[in-house]
Formats: sequence, structure tokens, C-alpha cells
Amino acid sequence: MSSKPHINMMTAGHVDAGKSTTLGRLLYDSGVIREEEMRKLKEVATEMKKETFEFAYALDTTAEERRRGVTIDLMHRPLETKKWFFTVIDAPGHRDFVKNMITGASQADLALLVVSTKQGEGIQEQTKEHAWLLRVLGVPQIIVILNKMDTNNYDEKRFNELKGEVTTLLKGIGYKIEDIPFIPVSGYTGENVVKATGKMPWYKGPTMMEALDLYAKEPEKPTDKPLRLPVQDVFTITGIGTVPVGRVETGVMKMNDKIIFMPSGALGEVKSIEVHHQQIPEAVPGDNVGFNVRGIGKNDAHRGDVVGHPNNPPMVAKEFTAQIVVLQHPTVITAGYTPVFHCHTASVACTITEIIAKIDPKTGAVAQEHPDFIKTGDAARVRVTPTKPFCIEKQGDFPALAKFAIRDMGTTVAAGVCLDVVKAEKA
Repeated sequence: MSSKPHINMMTAGHVDAGKSTTLGRLLYDSGVIREEEMRKLKEVATEMKKETFEFAYALDTTAEERRRGVTIDLMHRPLETKKWFFTVIDAPGHRDFVKNMITGASQADLALLVVSTKQGEGIQEQTKEHAWLLRVLGVPQIIVILNKMDTNNYDEKRFNELKGEVTTLLKGIGYKIEDIPFIPVSGYTGENVVKATGKMPWYKGPTMMEALDLYAKEPEKPTDKPLRLPVQDVFTITGIGTVPVGRVETGVMKMNDKIIFMPSGALGEVKSIEVHHQQIPEAVPGDNVGFNVRGIGKNDAHRGDVVGHPNNPPMVAKEFTAQIVVLQHPTVITAGYTPVFHCHTASVACTITEIIAKIDPKTGAVAQEHPDFIKTGDAARVRVTPTKPFCIEKQGDFPALAKFAIRDMGTTVAAGVCLDVVKAEKA
């Protein structure tokens, strides 16, 4: 493992903005992807009649992703710069796969918001939805990548036009624009990704690779808090056993630790911990790990479970109070509404049982007690009851496990944070 500080970086943006291609180019030009791997990817792309997709295929590895030309699941690759060791999370932009994007955002310390400068593309619905989710899910840092500059002949005017539009979007949701760099690139030709070859002499800023070292900040590591690790996936590996994977949010996981999976209450013991196929003695916040567990079977651990130590197990909610912002809903939300809540890696249908108060989003003051309904643009405090056991924590205790997005009818209708939890008697 690299001794450099570790940062989780994800891509966000519309399905056709060129996220996977730009990341593939970054990994290739920086030497992470070797020449022979690239040659094979080129052959696959040609075979599938998707000649410009070879860089995307470095991250889109499933047959379905390659056939459709879209990223479906999350993909993690290591990337080392002069200053940092990054885990690169290529998150999907397609609306059908937003739940995977939400998982990516809940794990990220830094997001590359990729926007296409191609005429007719620019800011699209997914761009707006992803920008909102990054904000609500608390991704602290953003770098804006204005991609596909090759499609408009590296035109400065087009760059400035898009920069203005993205600035308006990010300002409107509360980002500080002065902290955000805007970098013009072509993921396909590689211009300004790792090196600049002079096609944009008007641009005086850093390349994408240089910007990572200049702007990325090391996240705080809450090692003093109890262990919390949301499970993203569970593998059964022949000869090894059950291997859950996920990211440590708080606390420390060590070899031989006794651990508990909530909400099921399954108990096990940590046999080994790996990061990017290398064994490590302990995992700290920010580490994406796979860990082999003694004493549990494949059906004892699932995506959406949260791992903790038995003396301080993760919270399972009987009900919880949350503050939400309605992003887009075709009609109105009333008590009794049961959409799907996506929190860390869990997706559970929950019923909004009471609208406690409408809130002024700017001041947080109560605007109206017990309104009959809330609609797009409203902020409110609500009481929520999960339809099945569900781990969620208070914002004051574990911020990473308190943020959620609410989805219904294929779109993100609202997002929010958990303020208080009534613990379930028995999970």
C-alpha cells in the first residue's frame, strides 16, 4: 500500500458526459493502465463497434456495460499522484442506476463533476440531479471537468459559456464557487488530462492531474468514534469464505476483531482485511476494504448492512426524525407517502408518517407547523417509519450514516439528513 494519504474520488455527471472515458484516459496516461491492457480494450471496442469507447472500457468491465455503453455499477481503481493515493470510483450517470451513484457519493471525499461542452449536450437533468446529491450527501470538494473540448475545436468561448452555466447551477445549491476549479479537457484525445499539448493556449490553469494535487484536501479520519462500515457487496470466495466489502466510515477495524452485522445481529470475527488486493493489519476511515469473516455464512451479511463492534452496535431505527428538501415531485407529498430511502448502501421503503413542520431552508426557522402537504422546493421536518429493519444514525453522531436520498418513479424526489432516531427494540 502507498504511504501517501488516501482520498476517495468519484465521477458524477450526465450519462453521456464522458466520465468513464476521461477517467480511463487519466489512468492510461498516468501509467496505471499498461499498454497491453489498452491494446486489448481497443480490440474489444472495435469488436463491439464502439470505436471511441476503449478508455471507458478500462472501468466499464461488465458485458452489459460494454454492450450498452453505460456504467451500471461502481468500479474502484487505484491512482497515485505526487501527493495522494486515490481510490477512483467511477459512478454511473444513467438515471436507472442512480442508487449506485448515491452509494458512490456517500463514499467520496472529492467529486469530479464532468460536463460535456459538445453542442446540444451541456447541463442536463442528470447533471443537476448529481450536483444536488453531491451537495446533500455532503461531498466536501468538487472539481468541474468541462469535457469534449475536441468537439468544438477547443474554443475558449464555448468553455466560458459552459463555465458560466455550471457556476449558476452550483451557486444555486450552495457551493462556494471560489473554491472550485474549472478544467477544460478532452478525455478522448487526452488533451489537458495528464498533459497539455498546446491545443488550448488561452487556458493558463492546471491539467486535471495537476489539479488533483493542488485542490484535493485530506479528509478527517474519525478513528476515535465507534466502528461503522456499511456493506456494499458480499462475495463468497472458494477456499476463503465470506468476504463483505465496503468503506470504513468511522472507527478502526483490526484483524481478529469480533464484529456484528446490523440489522440482522449476525456475529463474526475478522480473519483478514484487504485493500486493492493487499493485506493490511487494520482499516481506518476512508479505506475501501474487503474483509474475510469467520463464523458467518453468505446469507448472514447483505448490501445495506452496517458493521460495528458488538459493544457499540450500529443503530436500527424503529422510526426517525429527519429534515428533508423536496427536489422534484410531480404533485405533493402528504403523510402516508412510502418512497424508497437510500442511505449509505441501504435502500429501504419508508413511510413518512407525519409532516412535523415546514422549514425556511435559508434560516432553518419553522415556517408552518403541521402542514397538510409539502411540494417541490419545500424543506420540512418529518417523522419516518421504515417498512423493514434499517440502519440509520443521527447527523450529530455519524454524519456519513445520516444522509439519504428519497427516490420514487425513477427519480430523486427529495434528500435529507436524520436528526434523531428511536431505536428498534429488537432488530
